[in-house]
Amino acid sequence: MAYSPETLEQLRTDAAAIIARYPQERSALLPMLHLMQSVEGFISPDGVTFCAQTLGLSTAEVSAVATFYTQYKRHPNGRYTVGVCTNTLCAVMGGDEVWSAVSDHLGVGHDETTDDGQVTLERIECNAACDYAPVVMVNWEFFDNQTPRSTCELVDRLRAGEAVRPTRGADEVVNFQAMSRVLAGFEDGRADQGPAAGEATLVGLRLARKQGWAAPAVPARTGRPSRATTNGSTGTNGTPATTGTSTGSN
Repeated sequence: MAYSPETLEQLRTDAAAIIARYPQERSALLPMLHLMQSVEGFISPDGVTFCAQTLGLSTAEVSAVATFYTQYKRHPNGRYTVGVCTNTLCAVMGGDEVWSAVSDHLGVGHDETTDDGQVTLERIECNAACDYAPVVMVNWEFFDNQTPRSTCELVDRLRAGEAVRPTRGADEVVNFQAMSRVLAGFEDGRADQGPAAGEATLVGLRLARKQGWAAPAVPARTGRPSRATTNGSTGTNGTPATTGTSTGSN
Protein backbone atom coordinates (compact mmCIF):
# COMPACT_ATOMS: atom_id res chain seq x y z
CA MET A 1 0.00 0.00 0.00
CA ALA A 2 1.12 3.58 -0.53
CA TYR A 3 1.61 5.40 2.77
CA SER A 4 -0.38 8.52 3.51
CA PRO A 5 1.65 11.69 4.21
CA GLU A 6 0.76 11.41 7.90
CA THR A 7 1.84 7.77 8.11
CA LEU A 8 5.05 8.46 6.23
CA GLU A 9 5.92 11.34 8.55
CA GLN A 10 5.37 9.14 11.61
CA LEU A 11 7.43 6.34 10.07
CA ARG A 12 10.32 8.69 9.45
CA THR A 13 10.14 9.99 13.03
CA ASP A 14 10.05 6.47 14.48
CA ALA A 15 12.79 5.27 12.15
CA ALA A 16 15.06 8.11 13.25
CA ALA A 17 14.50 7.12 16.89
CA ILE A 18 15.39 3.50 16.11
CA ILE A 19 18.49 4.37 14.09
CA ALA A 20 19.76 6.60 16.90
CA ARG A 21 20.20 3.52 19.10
CA TYR A 22 22.90 2.01 16.87
CA PRO A 23 26.42 3.04 15.82
CA GLN A 24 25.70 1.93 12.24
CA GLU A 25 22.39 2.58 10.49
CA ARG A 26 22.14 -0.89 8.96
CA SER A 27 22.09 -2.41 12.46
CA ALA A 28 18.60 -0.95 12.90
CA LEU A 29 17.05 -3.27 10.30
CA LEU A 30 15.47 -5.82 12.66
CA PRO A 31 13.48 -3.32 14.74
CA MET A 32 12.70 -1.38 11.57
CA LEU A 33 11.01 -4.47 10.14
CA HIS A 34 8.92 -4.78 13.30
CA LEU A 35 8.01 -1.12 12.87
CA MET A 36 6.73 -1.79 9.35
CA GLN A 37 4.62 -4.67 10.67
CA SER A 38 3.14 -2.35 13.29
CA VAL A 39 1.80 -0.19 10.46
CA GLU A 40 0.64 -2.76 7.92
CA GLY A 41 0.46 -6.04 9.82
CA PHE A 42 3.13 -7.63 7.59
CA ILE A 43 6.24 -6.74 5.59
CA SER A 44 4.94 -5.38 2.29
CA PRO A 45 7.02 -4.43 -0.76
CA ASP A 46 6.52 -0.79 0.29
CA GLY A 47 7.87 -1.66 3.73
CA VAL A 48 10.92 -3.33 2.22
CA THR A 49 11.56 -0.27 0.05
CA PHE A 50 11.16 2.12 2.98
CA CYS A 51 13.68 0.16 5.08
CA ALA A 52 16.14 -0.05 2.19
CA GLN A 53 16.00 3.64 1.38
CA THR A 54 16.16 4.70 5.01
CA LEU A 55 19.09 2.45 5.95
CA GLY A 56 21.09 2.65 2.72
CA LEU A 57 20.55 -1.01 1.86
CA SER A 58 19.34 -2.77 -1.24
CA THR A 59 15.83 -4.23 -1.32
CA ALA A 60 17.46 -7.63 -1.80
CA GLU A 61 19.35 -7.25 1.49
CA VAL A 62 16.19 -6.25 3.35
CA SER A 63 14.18 -9.08 1.81
CA ALA A 64 16.89 -11.58 2.72
CA VAL A 65 16.48 -10.68 6.39
CA ALA A 66 12.69 -10.43 6.27
CA THR A 67 12.41 -13.94 4.81
CA PHE A 68 14.94 -15.48 7.21
CA TYR A 69 13.18 -14.78 10.52
CA THR A 70 9.74 -16.29 11.10
CA GLN A 71 8.53 -13.34 13.17
CA TYR A 72 8.42 -11.29 9.97
CA LYS A 73 5.36 -11.99 7.81
CA ARG A 74 5.42 -11.51 4.06
CA HIS A 75 1.66 -11.71 3.69
CA PRO A 76 -1.19 -10.23 5.77
CA ASN A 77 -1.23 -11.70 9.26
CA GLY A 78 -4.15 -12.20 11.59
CA ARG A 79 -4.92 -9.92 14.51
CA TYR A 80 -3.52 -12.65 16.76
CA THR A 81 -0.69 -15.05 16.01
CA VAL A 82 -1.36 -18.28 17.90
CA GLY A 83 1.77 -20.42 18.12
CA VAL A 84 1.53 -24.01 19.34
CA CYS A 85 4.81 -25.56 20.42
CA THR A 86 5.29 -29.07 19.05
CA ASN A 87 8.98 -29.44 19.87
CA THR A 88 10.18 -32.44 21.87
CA LEU A 89 9.04 -31.73 25.42
CA CYS A 90 5.79 -29.99 24.48
CA ALA A 91 5.02 -32.81 22.03
CA VAL A 92 5.59 -35.42 24.73
CA MET A 93 3.35 -33.47 27.10
CA GLY A 94 0.53 -33.16 24.58
CA GLY A 95 1.53 -30.42 22.16
CA ASP A 96 0.74 -32.53 19.08
CA GLU A 97 -2.79 -33.14 20.39
CA VAL A 98 -3.19 -29.42 21.09
CA TRP A 99 -2.07 -28.59 17.56
CA SER A 100 -4.40 -31.11 15.92
CA ALA A 101 -7.37 -29.97 17.98
CA VAL A 102 -6.98 -26.24 17.39
CA SER A 103 -6.11 -26.69 13.71
CA ASP A 104 -9.25 -28.74 13.17
CA HIS A 105 -11.28 -26.32 15.27
CA LEU A 106 -10.18 -23.28 13.26
CA GLY A 107 -10.04 -25.04 9.90
CA VAL A 108 -6.55 -23.72 9.13
CA GLY A 109 -3.03 -25.14 9.06
CA HIS A 110 0.43 -23.75 9.68
CA ASP A 111 0.84 -20.06 8.73
CA GLU A 112 -2.78 -19.85 7.63
CA THR A 113 -5.34 -17.31 8.80
CA THR A 114 -9.00 -17.71 9.64
CA ASP A 115 -11.51 -16.20 7.23
CA ASP A 116 -12.39 -13.45 9.71
CA GLY A 117 -8.75 -12.33 9.82
CA GLN A 118 -8.52 -12.80 13.56
CA VAL A 119 -6.15 -15.75 14.05
CA THR A 120 -3.03 -16.89 12.23
CA LEU A 121 -2.01 -20.35 13.41
CA GLU A 122 1.60 -21.50 13.60
CA ARG A 123 3.59 -24.52 14.64
CA ILE A 124 6.41 -23.31 16.86
CA GLU A 125 9.65 -25.22 17.30
CA CYS A 126 10.20 -23.92 20.83
CA ASN A 127 8.42 -21.32 22.95
CA ALA A 128 11.30 -21.29 25.50
CA ALA A 129 9.00 -22.37 28.32
CA CYS A 130 9.59 -26.11 28.61
CA ASP A 131 8.79 -26.11 32.34
CA TYR A 132 5.18 -25.26 31.46
CA ALA A 133 4.68 -27.69 28.57
CA PRO A 134 2.61 -27.81 26.52
CA VAL A 135 2.79 -24.09 25.83
CA VAL A 136 0.87 -21.87 23.43
CA MET A 137 1.78 -18.26 22.69
CA VAL A 138 -0.52 -15.50 21.49
CA ASN A 139 1.44 -12.59 20.01
CA TRP A 140 4.38 -13.87 22.07
CA GLU A 141 2.54 -13.88 25.39
CA PHE A 142 2.62 -17.16 27.34
CA PHE A 143 -0.30 -19.53 27.88
CA ASP A 144 1.05 -22.38 29.98
CA ASN A 145 -0.01 -25.99 30.59
CA GLN A 146 -2.48 -26.00 27.73
CA THR A 147 -4.89 -28.76 26.71
CA PRO A 148 -6.77 -29.22 23.45
CA ARG A 149 -9.91 -27.91 25.13
CA SER A 150 -8.31 -24.85 26.78
CA THR A 151 -6.60 -23.83 23.54
CA CYS A 152 -9.80 -24.09 21.51
CA GLU A 153 -11.56 -21.99 24.14
CA LEU A 154 -8.71 -19.48 23.99
CA VAL A 155 -8.96 -18.94 20.23
CA ASP A 156 -12.75 -18.67 20.49
CA ARG A 157 -12.37 -15.86 23.01
CA LEU A 158 -9.85 -14.09 20.81
CA ARG A 159 -12.14 -14.28 17.79
CA ALA A 160 -15.04 -13.01 19.88
CA GLY A 161 -13.05 -9.90 20.81
CA GLU A 162 -12.81 -10.73 24.50
CA ALA A 163 -9.94 -9.47 26.65
CA VAL A 164 -7.57 -12.38 27.27
CA ARG A 165 -4.99 -12.51 30.06
CA PRO A 166 -1.78 -14.53 29.62
CA THR A 167 -0.61 -16.98 32.26
CA ARG A 168 2.46 -14.83 32.91
CA GLY A 169 3.60 -11.40 31.87
CA ALA A 170 1.34 -8.60 30.71
CA ASP A 171 -2.20 -8.20 32.00
CA GLU A 172 -3.74 -8.55 28.55
CA VAL A 173 -2.85 -9.71 25.05
CA VAL A 174 -2.61 -6.88 22.55
CA ASN A 175 -3.05 -7.25 18.81
CA PHE A 176 -0.26 -8.22 16.41
CA GLN A 177 0.42 -4.70 15.21
CA ALA A 178 0.59 -3.27 18.73
CA MET A 179 3.00 -6.02 19.78
CA SER A 180 5.11 -5.38 16.67
CA ARG A 181 5.57 -1.79 17.80
CA VAL A 182 6.78 -3.03 21.18
CA LEU A 183 9.26 -5.34 19.42
CA ALA A 184 10.45 -2.30 17.44
CA GLY A 185 11.55 -0.88 20.79
CA PHE A 186 8.70 1.45 21.69
CA GLU A 187 7.54 0.65 25.21
CA ASP A 188 3.83 0.49 25.96
CA GLY A 189 4.04 0.53 29.75
CA ARG A 190 3.26 -3.18 30.19
CA ALA A 191 6.78 -4.54 30.74
CA ASP A 192 6.46 -4.83 34.52
CA GLN A 193 2.94 -6.22 34.59
CA GLY A 194 2.33 -9.66 36.05
CA PRO A 195 4.87 -12.31 37.08
CA ALA A 196 7.76 -13.02 34.74
CA ALA A 197 8.54 -16.37 36.36
CA GLY A 198 6.11 -18.89 37.77
CA GLU A 199 6.35 -21.68 40.33
CA ALA A 200 7.79 -24.25 37.93
CA THR A 201 10.64 -21.92 37.03
CA LEU A 202 11.47 -20.94 40.61
CA VAL A 203 11.21 -24.33 42.34
CA GLY A 204 14.80 -25.28 41.48
CA LEU A 205 16.14 -22.00 42.84
CA ARG A 206 14.21 -22.42 46.08
CA LEU A 207 15.42 -25.99 46.50
CA ALA A 208 19.04 -24.92 45.92
CA ARG A 209 18.76 -22.20 48.53
CA LYS A 210 17.18 -24.59 51.01
CA GLN A 211 19.94 -27.16 50.51
CA GLY A 212 22.71 -24.60 50.43
CA TRP A 213 23.74 -25.55 46.91
CA ALA A 214 25.82 -23.19 44.82
CA ALA A 215 27.64 -23.30 41.52
CA PRO A 216 31.39 -23.93 41.78
CA ALA A 217 33.58 -20.85 41.72
CA VAL A 218 35.15 -19.98 38.41
CA PRO A 219 38.94 -19.88 38.72
CA ALA A 220 40.49 -16.53 37.97
CA ARG A 221 42.41 -16.21 34.74
CA THR A 222 46.14 -15.87 35.33
CA GLY A 223 47.08 -14.79 31.84
CA ARG A 224 46.12 -14.77 28.20
CA PRO A 225 46.43 -18.20 26.54
CA SER A 226 48.79 -18.53 23.64
CA ARG A 227 47.43 -18.53 20.11
CA ALA A 228 48.38 -22.19 19.64
CA THR A 229 46.49 -23.10 22.82
CA THR A 230 43.48 -21.07 21.76
CA ASN A 231 43.35 -22.56 18.28
CA GLY A 232 43.64 -26.13 19.45
CA SER A 233 46.22 -28.91 19.46
CA THR A 234 49.43 -29.12 17.52
CA GLY A 235 49.72 -30.96 14.25
CA THR A 236 51.33 -34.36 13.77
CA ASN A 237 54.70 -32.79 12.99
CA GLY A 238 54.70 -30.65 16.11
CA THR A 239 53.55 -27.45 14.39
CA PRO A 240 50.34 -25.76 15.51
CA ALA A 241 47.25 -27.19 13.84
CA THR A 242 45.49 -24.72 11.58
CA THR A 243 41.94 -23.62 12.37
CA GLY A 244 39.34 -21.40 10.80
CA THR A 245 38.07 -21.20 7.27
CA SER A 246 40.26 -21.87 4.31
CA THR A 247 40.58 -19.36 1.52
CA GLY A 248 41.02 -22.11 -1.00
CA SER A 249 43.89 -24.05 -2.44
CA ASN A 250 46.39 -22.31 -4.61
